[in-house]
Amino acid sequence: MLEETSTTLVEALNTEVLKLLKQATRTSEKSCQAVAERICSESLRICTESQRIQNSGDVKSWAFNLANHRVDQCIRYYKLSSERGRIELHSTLSAIIYRYISVPYAQTSYQARLSLIEDFLQNFYSEAINAFRRENQMEANFQPRTALELAEYMAFTERYGKRRIPLRRGRSQQLIILRAQTFSKQQPPETAVDIEQATEAANDNDQSWKNAPVQRLREEILLQSDTQPEDNLRERVVDELMVYLKDKKQEDCADYFSLRLMDLPASEIEDLLGLTSRERDYLQQRFKYHLLRFALTHHWELVHEWLGIELEKNLGLTPQQWDHLQEKMDQSQTKLLQLKQQGLSDADISQALGLSLTQIRKHWSKLLEQAWELRNLSVS
Repeated sequence: MLEETSTTLVEALNTEVLKLLKQATRTSEKSCQAVAERICSESLRICTESQRIQNSGDVKSWAFNLANHRVDQCIRYYKLSSERGRIELHSTLSAIIYRYISVPYAQTSYQARLSLIEDFLQNFYSEAINAFRRENQMEANFQPRTALELAEYMAFTERYGKRRIPLRRGRSQQLIILRAQTFSKQQPPETAVDIEQATEAANDNDQSWKNAPVQRLREEILLQSDTQPEDNLRERVVDELMVYLKDKKQEDCADYFSLRLMDLPASEIEDLLGLTSRERDYLQQRFKYHLLRFALTHHWELVHEWLGIELEKNLGLTPQQWDHLQEKMDQSQTKLLQLKQQGLSDADISQALGLSLTQIRKHWSKLLEQAWELRNLSVS
């Protein structure tokens, strides 16, 4: 497999990527070739370093899927043009870090937080261009010059920010979030360097793009910050669900979940996992099955706390729905619910009701499922 990676696969991959870039852009062949070589090199490096890909026995498919995904990202930014592309990148990264940027021990207004985001991202763009040069073994003074090279850099910056960095106890976090959390604990730098200065690839002097994401942020971020649960609970749910999937030997579901967390469209998920639409739909249904088991059986308390539908809050049901649930319960379920409300452990409940732990958990899972169904129905 390594021999294939170093000879035939490299040539085939480079030919395919170059063809796609030449078809989608008006850039010179020399520039397309340079970008194609970098995309192929990164894709093959990932395949070489990933033990999971090596063990899959299909390095070629992975290499082509990874390369095609990078080409699609690059072309997407190319078609947006330099100004609109920068707006898109700025908005995407701002959306990720909005909730993590604040001044410690102080109330931060919306406008003040936007200013902090500006300061942070200008420095992050400089870090990204340095990483781009370093990982592609380029000269320290390399700057994107063509529209395609700028699109390549912006696509790299988005992926660089979304990289998941391993933490202790098997946890991970996106790199840009870790940077944002560190930034929030420090005094913001006085001097900001915008993305155009970082890349020195601007073709105009219009700086209005820096303020363009404000409206999009208001629409996409403030609504999220008002409705999403606390971040630490969300991270715990994600971490525990990943552990659950791997314990159940559902690595493909874990891979699917990881890509869903990146907000990738179905078509890109299919390409990255090498699936047809039908196979991806089947995998999605299997993932939903395990997600439901996780939420109703194994970690129901954590999930319900995250969603704000704890037992103390009548499982998130309205008074009418709560009454309806109790009317549907039999005597054993009613007693089970009463003991749960008293805070008894499953072992104590098992002894009190004369049922096995498995039976207790099965009955409780069924009751939770009924509550979930009620929450999604209009009870007259």
